[in-house]
Amino acid sequence: MSGGTALRTPVRAYEGYLFDLDGTIYLGDELLPGAHHLVTTLRERGRRTLFLSNNPTKDPQMYAEKLTRLGLPTDPEHVVNPLVTLSAWLRREAPGSNVYVLGSRPLRRAVEKAGCHLTDDPERIDVIVASYDTTFDYEKLQIAFDALWLHRRARLVTTNPDAYCPMPGGRGEPDAAAVLAAIEACTGARCEANLGKPDPRMLQTALDVLGLPAGRCIMVGDRLYTDVAMAVDAGIDSALVLTGESTRSMVADLDPARRPTYVVDGVGDLLDD
Repeated sequence: MSGGTALRTPVRAYEGYLFDLDGTIYLGDELLPGAHHLVTTLRERGRRTLFLSNNPTKDPQMYAEKLTRLGLPTDPEHVVNPLVTLSAWLRREAPGSNVYVLGSRPLRRAVEKAGCHLTDDPERIDVIVASYDTTFDYEKLQIAFDALWLHRRARLVTTNPDAYCPMPGGRGEPDAAAVLAAIEACTGARCEANLGKPDPRMLQTALDVLGLPAGRCIMVGDRLYTDVAMAVDAGIDSALVLTGESTRSMVADLDPARRPTYVVDGVGDLLDD
């Protein structure tokens, strides 16, 4: 299969479908054209579906409720996002640690559920989680600075590498990469783990949930440098949809080895009937 071709019969070609959400399945509170028909048809034909998101502001239950409300009944177990992968990382790499979270309330809850303790005391911080944080300010940056530069005891991780989050109407909002960049710039510290796409930990978690090997699945998303890059690095086929930030010209500018397996205008084009 060559990068940039149109996907004709994915229903017969794959057993598992990994879907990005924002910009792929829906935008804001509306399903994108063809999304309902595609997912419903795949499920009716016995294909396994799972949803992935780099958005760290909601937990899987919240995503499942939204998808169900939009007409795609979904269990929380079939949603993987940075809250899931961060929790697993903390349990494995820093069990019981003191964590400073620059992020959402659901993210803080996930950290506590993972058995860790929230703190903003620089002398006690073991792990700093840089994430999408609409209340990020100089005071928070100072706390991170003191923990990393003054006390030199904390580890720095991020939930996702996205520079911005696409919004309805062509808007965007600064995302976790902006918070992480501010911390790295003033401390000289470097992030040791990205718990979202394109890190392979997220894809492996998703494949484990599906119970399928990579060769029998396809990743569908709207971002070349997260969705597609993760799939390419893992050796899994990918379909780029043009309902988000990526364009055909951006695909053409890529090294052929880094291009998606397929490029389609939207998820509705993933079915040939």
